[in-house]
Amino acid sequence: MSKFDTIRPYYDSEVNEGIRSVIHHPMMKALMNFTFPETEENIWSDQLQKTHSIRDFQINFVYHSVQKVLQRSSEGLTTSGFEKLEKNTAYLFISNHRDIILDTSLLNVSLYEHGLVMTASAIGDNLVKKDFLLKLSKLNRNFLVQRGLPPRELLQSSKLMSEYIGQLLLRENRSVWIAQREGRTKDGNDATQQGVLKMLAMGTDEANVIDYFKKIKIVPVSISYEYDPTDALKMPQLMAAANNEVYTKVKNEDFITLLSGIMGQKKRIHIHIGDVLTDELDQIKQNEDNSNRQIQALAQIIDDSILSSYKLWPTNFIAHDLMHNSNQYSRFYTEEEKSLFERRLEMKIDASNPKMVESFLAMYANPVTNKLKYQNVF
Repeated sequence: MSKFDTIRPYYDSEVNEGIRSVIHHPMMKALMNFTFPETEENIWSDQLQKTHSIRDFQINFVYHSVQKVLQRSSEGLTTSGFEKLEKNTAYLFISNHRDIILDTSLLNVSLYEHGLVMTASAIGDNLVKKDFLLKLSKLNRNFLVQRGLPPRELLQSSKLMSEYIGQLLLRENRSVWIAQREGRTKDGNDATQQGVLKMLAMGTDEANVIDYFKKIKIVPVSISYEYDPTDALKMPQLMAAANNEVYTKVKNEDFITLLSGIMGQKKRIHIHIGDVLTDELDQIKQNEDNSNRQIQALAQIIDDSILSSYKLWPTNFIAHDLMHNSNQYSRFYTEEEKSLFERRLEMKIDASNPKMVESFLAMYANPVTNKLKYQNVF
């Protein structure tokens, strides 16, 4: 028994048994038929039963599933910054969070294609309540973030997760992905929650937390989708916030969002890898001796990296212009692109509700507003 058994993915020695326990599940069949539409069931089934490691499962199956998703629901993935990373080196990727499954899946596809160490990735246990999804997540090297715990248990859970992340990075040479905040960004404002950094800091006995942050090689990651496939699904929560109401999720909402994110139309997608934070951490250590202020400064540096490198699409500029009733950024989009965006808005939401329209536009416009805070971005 390991103390991490409640949150860790499968060990390679457990992979084959895990696969065999779900191989006849209707969702596994659906996933394989989607990924390999021209392959007979007995062929992919035999291949699965010969799989004995997470890496083999990811490369031979998940990689092709993600490629099929890109083919079916996007106009392609572009990347930048991966050349800064070294092979056989573990990094802690802290990313903005737009899609439950794809943010990490697309990062791992890109890491694999660049010959780099793929990640173990954090996933909320609320997203894998179904037994099949839990097993699939463990086969895909996800570790669990335990949600909705009372304060004392939350503290214990956070410490356990921070220790596990430290073990992955420093002892197993395994990269890790975590989101900069709990849950996906709903309104387009990407911001690092200091609580995430405080959780990471629990994993060390270092006298100065900055020394630990240097060891684990933090890399900010920015991911942007031209169309958010779950934009309309985010509206009820945004409207509740606009009306100062408490939002309660409906049954299976997370699962519906998960599927919509995978299959919904995204158009173009871009991932940017920021610089490994080293000099910035030295600067923080030099300027701040209070650990809370150090964490505050680090959150700001991660935000600066993500917001300034966020790839803006025509949809972002269109939304910004529509919101401000101007054509300030019309050079960044065509009339046809604007018409398509307006049609999407009318189809997805109640266009006669001004609050709803404003929330929908803000979701796409806020990345422009945020990028304006940095010089020489357009």
